[in-house]
Amino acid sequence: MPNTARWAATLTLTATAVCGPLAGAAHAAPEPATSSTLYAPSALVLTVARGESATTISPDRAVTLTCEPTASGTHPAAARACAELRASGGDFETLAGRGGGVCTREYRPVVVTVDGVWQGRRISYERTFANECVKNSSQGRAVFAF
Repeated sequence: MPNTARWAATLTLTATAVCGPLAGAAHAAPEPATSSTLYAPSALVLTVARGESATTISPDRAVTLTCEPTASGTHPAAARACAELRASGGDFETLAGRGGGVCTREYRPVVVTVDGVWQGRRISYERTFANECVKNSSQGRAVFAF
């Protein structure tokens, strides 16, 4: 049942992030289509939970991150997180791969998931960090800091 609840929360947050900005657009006058107004969608739902696998636990926290056309969402550092994602080309493995901090060797696993769309392509990512310190010291500090 926790997996079903996780997917329901992910779908709800994704729908809110993607469709929320469109809610008031139905009554607005249509704008002429130009190449500067077109963009590939980038809307993500990030979750964090204590444990080794997202399939067996419920998330502790979840945030939304929309990077196009502007950085927004419930992520506490949306602009910095979007800048890090753009710099990595949307590669979450690159962001999570290198740590720069000094952390204890204590094993208290933390799992991060990312679901949504990045520049028009579907993203589903899961990474387990040894502990919260390792997660927070990864190269993608702003992306994973929520």
